[in-house]
Formats: sequence, structure tokens, C-alpha cells
Amino acid sequence: MKNNLSALYAEIQAFHPFNEQEKHDQLTMLHMIETFPDNVLLRDNKICHFAASCWITNPTHDKVLMAYHNIYQTWAWTGGHADGDANLLRVAEKEAREETSLKSLKILTPKIFSLEIIPVSFHQKRGHFIPSHLHLDCCFLFEADDSAEIHNKPDENSGVRWFPLDQAISARKEPIMREIYTKLNQKLLLFCKL
Repeated sequence: MKNNLSALYAEIQAFHPFNEQEKHDQLTMLHMIETFPDNVLLRDNKICHFAASCWITNPTHDKVLMAYHNIYQTWAWTGGHADGDANLLRVAEKEAREETSLKSLKILTPKIFSLEIIPVSFHQKRGHFIPSHLHLDCCFLFEADDSAEIHNKPDENSGVRWFPLDQAISARKEPIMREIYTKLNQKLLLFCKL
């Protein structure tokens, strides 16, 4: 196993699952790294590949920042594909800045905040067919000023805005993502009490 992949493996192995979903997804992610050591970080792997996402909260921890996803036509967290980079925290921060234009982002913890394996249905992206596959997603927790200037990234999203925690859940169409966002809010509230 390559050194950068070994570090990601260790990071996922050290993760403390919040619930049964995270426990199962953690074991599956470790297995996928073992199974696909050469391309689990790349979109070339048509079965599954790593992605990084962000749950961005405001300083009072009662809102989260979301972008309106052009492909799925729904409000979503920010994030993107690893594209060969095993430092998923770096990937998550880069994607958050690109998708929101935020100048200042505070990392609330450098550790993985949440794990999810997300099924992605086949779709068209920039004129190319993308087959159904799985995103092995590592989510990170960030904080940003909710009065800071934000802008959308037109080739990926058509809006960026802050949502109260409960509205962030109802703003998402897919039931699986509503479950994930509910979990993220629960974990955020617990994290803020520490």
C-alpha cells in the first residue's frame, strides 16, 4: 500500500463511529482500500472512489452553509472527488473555498467528522455519461463567518446560502442525504458541547 494511502487507512481505522451506519461504512472503506490500492482515490475506479465533503457551520453553530448542486438540483454540502489526493482534509477545504468563495475557513477538528458511503446514480456531467458508483465520503467540520461574502461557482452550483440546522435537512431531496444531514447536525451539537 502506498504511503499516502496508508495514512488515509490509519485515519479511517482510528475513526470512532457514531452509529451502526458509520461502523459498517468504516469497515467497508478499509476493505475498499485493501481491494483497490491502485485506484480507490481516482474516478477511474468505476465501482467506488473517495470523496471529501464539508459540514460548514457558523460561529454560533445554529446554521450550515450549503450550495445548490446543478446536477442533482438540490441543496447540498460542499465537497468533491479525491482525484488522487489522500489528504482528504485538504481536498474538503479546497472544495469548500472553490464552491463558496469563502476567504476564511476555520477547521474545527483535523480528524474525520463523519463517514458515509453514498450511492451515486448514473448521470450526465459536462456531456459525458457517468455510471452508477459509490462515493466513499469523509466529511470534515469547518466554521465560517455567516456574514462573510459568498458566491456560487456557476459550473457546479447555482446558489450558496446559510440554512438553520433543521432547514438544511428539509432542503435536500433524497431521503438518504436527509438521514446523513440529520446525523451531521446531531454530531455538530454534541461536538459543540465538548
